[in-house]
Amino acid sequence: MADTEPMTEAMYYVLLALTRPDHGYGLMRRIRELTGGRIMMGPGTLYGILTRLRKDGLITLENQDERRKTYLITDRGREALLEEYRRLKRLVEDGKELEHEA
Repeated sequence: MADTEPMTEAMYYVLLALTRPDHGYGLMRRIRELTGGRIMMGPGTLYGILTRLRKDGLITLENQDERRKTYLITDRGREALLEEYRRLKRLVEDGKELEHEA
C-alpha cells in the first residue's frame, strides 16, 4: 500500500480479524474483542468494507453456504496489513516527542 492512502481504522481491524477465516457475525465479535469493545462494527459498515476489500484483492471468499460467507485475507491483504501496521508504529514512535512536553 505504499502508493495508496492509509487504511481506515475499520479496514485495518477487518483485515486483522481475517488473519483467521471468519464470517460476518464472527468478524463483528472478533473486532469487538480485538479492540476491547472500543469498536462495535455494525453489519452495514462491515459488509461495505468486505465488498471493497474483495474488490481490491485483499480478501477472498473462502466458503459460502446457504446462511453465511466465510472470508480470508489474501497474501496481498496480509502485505497491506503489515505495511499499515508499520506505518502506525512509525506514527506512535514519532509522537513520543509529546511525552517530553508533559
